[in-house]
Amino acid sequence: MAKITILGAGGFGVSLAIAAYQNQHQVTVWDISEEIVQAILRDGEHKTKLPGVKIPKGIGFTTDPHCMENSDMVVFVVPSLFIRSVAQRVKPFLTKDTILVNASKGLEEETFLTMSQIIQSEYPENAVGVITGPSHAEEVGRGVPTTVVAASKNEAAAVQIQEVFSSHTLRIYINADPVGCEIGGALKNIIALAAGICDGLHCGDNTKAALMTRGIHEITNLGVKMGGKPETFGGLSGIGDLIVTCCSMHSRNRRAGILIGEGTSPEDAVKQVGTVEGYYCCHAAWALAQKHGVSMPITEQLYHILFDGADPKQALDNLMSRPKKHEYEKF
Repeated sequence: MAKITILGAGGFGVSLAIAAYQNQHQVTVWDISEEIVQAILRDGEHKTKLPGVKIPKGIGFTTDPHCMENSDMVVFVVPSLFIRSVAQRVKPFLTKDTILVNASKGLEEETFLTMSQIIQSEYPENAVGVITGPSHAEEVGRGVPTTVVAASKNEAAAVQIQEVFSSHTLRIYINADPVGCEIGGALKNIIALAAGICDGLHCGDNTKAALMTRGIHEITNLGVKMGGKPETFGGLSGIGDLIVTCCSMHSRNRRAGILIGEGTSPEDAVKQVGTVEGYYCCHAAWALAQKHGVSMPITEQLYHILFDGADPKQALDNLMSRPKKHEYEKF
């Protein structure tokens, strides 16, 4: 039995807590919101994020950060905007022997670091890993068969993550490319936003297939420039995560994109949907593309829609009327 602390009582955090608890581990979920914690304790489920999913009574829920003392593993499942502040906040309660795991997706706008790189920068002596892949919390929590990756430069840490969370409904593969896995997980949100815009414009299956295919091309080109392995982007954390996020109504990025395509302003769409990681990540991705000299036309057009007031129909026309080129030109 290991002591596992989950930081963040959102849908995916609670789903991971259930998975670890079912494997006979001691599990506590910490969240900053007393309201959320009390509601879960009262209802025995997370009615807003995981309605109908019964949470075992043996899982602890608290706002007291002392709960994570002596943890064998601490998993960060908070919005990407708050990863660094939470990592700094919990420092007094962790030791260098604790395995730290990122399960959030995004890039830090100021530094362009991935989430696990942020955690590693705050905890240089700790083993740091990543859980990522096509994994809507709504399905993981209900026990729908799901496969993800546990990625780390520290193989022993990746194996430990695999052991803690694997079950007959959650299959976890080991991966040694955390940078590539996180770039795939972050940038697919941008393409999913664009896919939602296409849905809002009532484009067809052909359009979405083209967008997803060219989207993974963009993601791969930038990801390799940033140190990821090319094969990673053809796996679960690349094309796998892209498919589920572009095609599912569970995807907040896709839902926000639909609203934008239908005429809602990007700011209002984000307010209506909630946390839309692709909105925040797009600025960092476009800046990285320019820094590394990588052609990312979908990301560029989405950036103009989100932040420059560009018309989505015109942006689509801009993509379709680009100069003719070979399919496998990289930049």
